[in-house]
Amino acid sequence: MRSAIVLVLASLLAACASTSETNPSRTATEQLLIARAADKAVEGLRLPVPDGTRVFVDDAFFRAENASYAVSAIRNALSVAGYALANDRNSAEAVFELRAGALSLEQMRRVVGLPPLAVPINESFNVVSIPELSIYSRRDRVGVAEFSGFVYDGRTGTPLGAVAPMIGEYRIRSHKVLMVIAWGQQSVDPGESDPGDSWRQF
Repeated sequence: MRSAIVLVLASLLAACASTSETNPSRTATEQLLIARAADKAVEGLRLPVPDGTRVFVDDAFFRAENASYAVSAIRNALSVAGYALANDRNSAEAVFELRAGALSLEQMRRVVGLPPLAVPINESFNVVSIPELSIYSRRDRVGVAEFSGFVYDGRTGTPLGAVAPMIGEYRIRSHKVLMVIAWGQQSVDPGESDPGDSWRQF
């Protein structure tokens, strides 16, 4: 009997394996949440200048993680709205200076039961971790984007107007019952969002 137990334990140990992966600052889900929030924030973007105006997008003060994606989304929204994009401020009729109020994540967790706890066990503040013991839990992960800016004449610096804050959110909500049964996690596969042609002619 003892030899059989030893054999089972040895087989379990032999079956264990691990792989090494890179660890970027954001997971793919987090990146998608932020990107979709940025897309939503710029829907219907309009500037206080006539259609067809040649606009230079000044992102010198636009500082945030995933800033390059957000700036590209803004440029795309301006192009869709009918403005011409200038490569530099010297060739522009108007300059749109951007700033980012938020481009990040919020997370919220609701638990019916006991959430994970860190309990101190001595005077040195060493802690022992107690796992979640819940009947039901819900997790919300929200990408939040908030941009604003102002427009001025590229040659004279004369102010032409301001753009009110553009705000977008994108949420993934997941549920778990008895810490085992889970649902609600969104999965996005390539080509899933828009069936048919992947391009549009302007």
